[in-house]
Amino acid sequence: MLRNILIIGAGKSTSYLLDYFFEKAEQEQLQLTIADVNTDTIPVKFKQHPNFEVVCLDIFNTPDRQKLIQKAAIVISMLPASLHMNVAKDCIAFSKHLVTASYVSDEIQGLDQQAKDKGLVFMNEIGLDPGVDHMSAIKIINKIKEKGGKLLLFESSTGGLVAPESDTNLWNYKFTWNPRNVVVAGQGGTAKFIQEGTYKYIPYHKLFRRTEFISIEGYGKFEIYANRDSLKYREAYGLSNVLTLYRGTIRRVGFSKAWNMFVQLGLTDDSYTIENSEGMSYREFVNHFLPYSPTDSVELKLRYYLKIDQDDVMWEKLLELNLFDANKKITLKNATPAQILQKILEDSWTLADTDKDMIVMYHKFGYELKGEKKQIDSHMVVIGENRTHTAMAKTVGLPVAIATLLILNKKITTAGVQIPLHKEVYEPILDELTNYGVVFKEIEVPYLGYNPESVAG
Repeated sequence: MLRNILIIGAGKSTSYLLDYFFEKAEQEQLQLTIADVNTDTIPVKFKQHPNFEVVCLDIFNTPDRQKLIQKAAIVISMLPASLHMNVAKDCIAFSKHLVTASYVSDEIQGLDQQAKDKGLVFMNEIGLDPGVDHMSAIKIINKIKEKGGKLLLFESSTGGLVAPESDTNLWNYKFTWNPRNVVVAGQGGTAKFIQEGTYKYIPYHKLFRRTEFISIEGYGKFEIYANRDSLKYREAYGLSNVLTLYRGTIRRVGFSKAWNMFVQLGLTDDSYTIENSEGMSYREFVNHFLPYSPTDSVELKLRYYLKIDQDDVMWEKLLELNLFDANKKITLKNATPAQILQKILEDSWTLADTDKDMIVMYHKFGYELKGEKKQIDSHMVVIGENRTHTAMAKTVGLPVAIATLLILNKKITTAGVQIPLHKEVYEPILDELTNYGVVFKEIEVPYLGYNPESVAG
């Protein structure tokens, strides 16, 4: 008898997820239902496969949504995080397991006891970051503790980047995920972490000028800026007494300094709208944030405001984006500065069909064992195939798919709302991921403590 898996949402992150089930469908006796509001973009091979059904679904159509959930043995929600709740409530009502790649919201967490009472697994944060970062980190943390080691330091950073062979602009960056998340990164709070036992705080206007550096063998040097809340998982990871705890975002060196120009100009602000933005030129948009001058050009005013010379690479980076083009027009009505900046950047930073992206993840573990301080560095690099089969889609979608099958096959049985921190979850998923080239390289290095310059071999 076929077992039905319902996948709600078939966006950018699902290419490898769907391929995984395509590969396993007959062997595992799976019936896959793919439900999305736009079914035109779903590849024909799924529409023609006897074990797949493609359904057009408006997520807000409650009867249609509930009808599909009732038929399923397990539900995967690849919707935006804000839309999970109705699906989750239906899963409780109809006693269905649920898998998402999203952060656990307070609302989803509120369903924990009901899920436990019904013996349901509600697995969340099982994508890349969050997801692979949790699993790869807790595996080593537990290994250190099992040997009797005491954790002193934990640093973890991830970046969605462009692969070296597709790196064709001065920013060394292209959008590999939701562009909006890049534009508003770091807003809404001060970044906080612990460094050598002292709490540290970085306000948004300083965030992109406080970077650390790492070098990864074969891929060169990268920079890291701090995530908003590095302390969120301190208790979950069992690191209450750790002296240094830092989580960050990885970019190529020079990106943060250049991005800081947008921050200082106010172009990343998402709190108000620009009057009459539709039809405004890129040049006019930039000029809105500069002082008035009856004689100076927009270019001259901006260089003076940001204190950059015309032979500075920072200036070249701005020119590359056509920011001063009087002919390019904004097509968004009453948009925020952040929304307009996103549109401008998408002109230059969208992946071409044959472009490849790259995921870099880096962990550093400092610990004490039998009176001796030691350190383990762990890193993962994954290169995408093309614009559809991206490294981002692989590292988000595969863990979701693997976890779903493990739950369906009763290999993961712990009930309740959770993230992948149990051995029954992370060990088989990390093992399976190695078959798809998602592999961590671990090396023991001399203990350096907190060091803004790190090298991974």
